[in-house]
Amino acid sequence: MSGDVLAVIPARGGSKGVPGKNLARVGGVPLVVRAVRAALAAERITAVAVSTDDPAIEAAATAAGALAVRRPAELSGDTASSESALAHAVDVLYASHRDDLEVVVLVQCTSPFLTAADLDAAVAAVQDGADTAFTAAAFHGFVWRGAADAHGVNHDSRGRQRRQDREPEWLETGAAYAMRADGFAERGRRFFGRTVAVPTDPERVLEIDEPSDLERARALAPLLDGGHRPRPGEVDAVVLDFDGTQTDDRAWLGADGTERVAVHRGDGMGVAAMRRAGLPVLILSTEVNPVVSARAAKLGVECRQGIPAKGEELALWLSEKRLAPGRVLYLGNDVNDLPCFAQVGWPVAVASAQAPVRAAARAITSVPGGHGAVREIASWILEEDQL
Repeated sequence: MSGDVLAVIPARGGSKGVPGKNLARVGGVPLVVRAVRAALAAERITAVAVSTDDPAIEAAATAAGALAVRRPAELSGDTASSESALAHAVDVLYASHRDDLEVVVLVQCTSPFLTAADLDAAVAAVQDGADTAFTAAAFHGFVWRGAADAHGVNHDSRGRQRRQDREPEWLETGAAYAMRADGFAERGRRFFGRTVAVPTDPERVLEIDEPSDLERARALAPLLDGGHRPRPGEVDAVVLDFDGTQTDDRAWLGADGTERVAVHRGDGMGVAAMRRAGLPVLILSTEVNPVVSARAAKLGVECRQGIPAKGEELALWLSEKRLAPGRVLYLGNDVNDLPCFAQVGWPVAVASAQAPVRAAARAITSVPGGHGAVREIASWILEEDQL
């Protein structure tokens, strides 16, 4: 078989459990964008579409490289099924050449740690003869039913086997489902015919249905994302907070009320290297102390300080410079940096950042603010001969 493989990511704008869920960030990246990136990275998937009723989700999806399918109102309510969104997307994208479509893949962006390898394995199972396939985690737990009068479901409590002597059962992860396109068109459901459970890493299984799930995902992201950081050529501009990022957040106060701060010489070298490489660098700070503009002048970079609404100012600067936000890195440390984190493709926290900032970051430096964090990000985004 050699037809098209279409991945469809349903992403409604409304969510009661977690408002704005599909645009919520995990590891600094909106959930819908994480799903798009996993699908685009899968070698067996030839097209990726996001089915949505929300303009903001549509904008995020298309910026990440997906096709957008605007979902009609009758398929956008709380009772609308994922299968209905999948069927509608297929109708829109393959109305005139349905025979070209071999496999359809339903991808749920509420599973933030889905990998391209998981998707490729599910598609391969269908291409190798299965009718449907789904991602699943091996499960050895003892299941009981009826709390008041409990009885075993998958075991006999009168003669319990050791865990290692039991055949594993398979827990549906809810992350991805692949199916023959013709079979889905005929039956309209994700399971039919011979079904294959595709093993996935149990440590990566997490579905976001409640706010607590989102917090757990954010805590796990630095571990499960493998310390992901930008590589040379992936960043077009850098925006730096000042206090707590280029300093260690301390200040020496003179009797006349003047403040002095300590900065790291290595950070100056990092900024100089980024400037030589042609990357625009902006210092953006709420601080009114003239030390901020003095530092920017010494570094030879643009400075905007005394800014109460940093997110609004960053949006203005990005527009003025005609920069693609997804290719901009922002380095911050405190909660007033979060509106800026939400706008860029590379929100980065220093190691000493506040917990909510670390949770929202896509990458975290190994050193605290004021100890060479700027120099560190320069080493990520520049080639060795540029440093």
